[in-house]
Amino acid sequence: MEAIEGKVLLVDDEENFLEVLSERLETRGLKVSTATSGEDALDQAEGQNFDAIIVDLAMPGIDGIETLRRLKEKNSDLEIIILTGHASVKKGVDAMKLGAEDFLEKPVDMAILLEKIREAKHKRMIILEKKSLDKVGKILKTKAW
Repeated sequence: MEAIEGKVLLVDDEENFLEVLSERLETRGLKVSTATSGEDALDQAEGQNFDAIIVDLAMPGIDGIETLRRLKEKNSDLEIIILTGHASVKKGVDAMKLGAEDFLEKPVDMAILLEKIREAKHKRMIILEKKSLDKVGKILKTKAW
């Protein structure tokens, strides 16, 4: 079992599920933070950088789709994977339109989830690298050498 280094936020109102999934991800080298509501996820995403955010679709308060929408509004570069125990094609399409990286069904296949996290981390690194190159380019253009 190959370890992945990275930082993940798990968002689910079922605390037992959060605990079990966190442990399973941590044994594979990931640093895991958890949130039991969409509001909590928004607060945590504000001050930290996550390689992937995994959000349950069905939660009381603001649900997974609304959490996804608000997270993307604050930072369009976030890599968000939606998990659901009640898969519907419409919800999956809605999530993808709002920028979800992927849409997976519970019980989640660990190998698939780890691969999605690996892909999200890779994609995020490319985006951040491009932004930093763009920033350097702008600085160079403004300097009179």
